[in-house]
Amino acid sequence: MDDGAQYGADDVGDAVSALRLDVCLETVFNWLPAEERIGKIAEAGCRAVELWLHDDTCYRAGVEGPTRKDAAAMRQACARHGVAVCSLVINGPTGEPGGAPVRAEEVNRYLERVEEVIGFAAGIGCRMGITCTGNRQPELTPLRMRANLETALGRAAEIAARHDFLLVLEALNTRVDHHGYYLDASREGFEIVRAINSPHLKLLYDCYHMQIMEGNLIATATANLADIGHIHAAGVPGRHEVFAGEISYSALIAALAAEGYAGYVGLEYLPAMEDHGASLRETLAYLRG
Repeated sequence: MDDGAQYGADDVGDAVSALRLDVCLETVFNWLPAEERIGKIAEAGCRAVELWLHDDTCYRAGVEGPTRKDAAAMRQACARHGVAVCSLVINGPTGEPGGAPVRAEEVNRYLERVEEVIGFAAGIGCRMGITCTGNRQPELTPLRMRANLETALGRAAEIAARHDFLLVLEALNTRVDHHGYYLDASREGFEIVRAINSPHLKLLYDCYHMQIMEGNLIATATANLADIGHIHAAGVPGRHEVFAGEISYSALIAALAAEGYAGYVGLEYLPAMEDHGASLRETLAYLRG
């Protein structure tokens, strides 16, 4: 990509510095309750977070704590530390909890979950939810699963529109982390988003998952930027720090900035460094150039 054709070097540098970064609070400081993690993330230099499920919280092995998140406590923690919540997860990758929209008999349960999660999101000032497809169903053909999924997402987008909310559909890798998941290719994800044709449904482009499945990250992301609502980042292999591994995130971030990407890049990685604060500071410094 010739960044200089549209931007000067200083312009690209400024755009990279201004790019919005958030941290997944399920994967860092995971010995603390959710609202305490918000403070730690802010101390490391990031002013936005995302979370997984509103009714569950991930802790380090051997650590127990409150699971269901407290919207009031999270809102207070965000206000205290000047942190925004950019997204949360609607349903689990397998379809649990919340329903698998590839199954027609689970569509109503899925749509009820969409309404429930949007209600929780409103309480913490969040305007975006990550939605999953569920796993492939051996009794269903790919065409039937695709049709079920598009029906469910079309109705979900109508719900999101009523609440001025954005749904982002996530494609995941089926080689390492999510065996059996339905949507494991960005191409099909973009096709589905375009078929629904709603400003309230876009694709979550997860660089970790798509590097494992297909590579060609910069060309794919920049060619389809209008249909991308959120981006996730983690190192490959291992899902660790973005400055380690085979993906050149510095080049990817510069390309996104040069194309004017205005959404968030979510740091959804598992720190290999024991000091999570140091890991985040080094990660933010690397990405901001």
